[in-house]
Amino acid sequence: MDIDVATLAFLAGSSANDAVLQQLREIGHEGVRISHGYVMQHLVEGEPTVSELGELLGVTQQAASKQLMELQRLGYVERVPDRVDSRTRRARLTERGRQLVEDSRRLRRELDVYGSEEVKRVLVKLLVATGGAETVLRRKVPQAR
Repeated sequence: MDIDVATLAFLAGSSANDAVLQQLREIGHEGVRISHGYVMQHLVEGEPTVSELGELLGVTQQAASKQLMELQRLGYVERVPDRVDSRTRRARLTERGRQLVEDSRRLRRELDVYGSEEVKRVLVKLLVATGGAETVLRRKVPQAR
């Protein structure tokens, strides 16, 4: 294939994401979408409010609220009162949400058998060279637009 590295990395990543999403649906995680992963990354280690989540995602509070409502309807997220101010509601993963994260990580690890350390090194170099490494390390990957 005569494709530049950036396009090839994007296409391979998109294909891998689609494959993982299909497998997640097959094991009972119906309704999940790629965009939900951008929200979930902020719930793995935190319990943001809707406005905090919107800021983290770089979207409006309404857009963040819509994503949370979808994930709540699917049983992956619950809204709980803040420990200090019970008027404030925070979003956190349910047990089902934590299972989704674990299942997704497991399926992605299984895809690693197709990659080599050399391929990973090249992709990390590309990520660093294009300024994307820091957002990945801080779990601040912006939602695709």
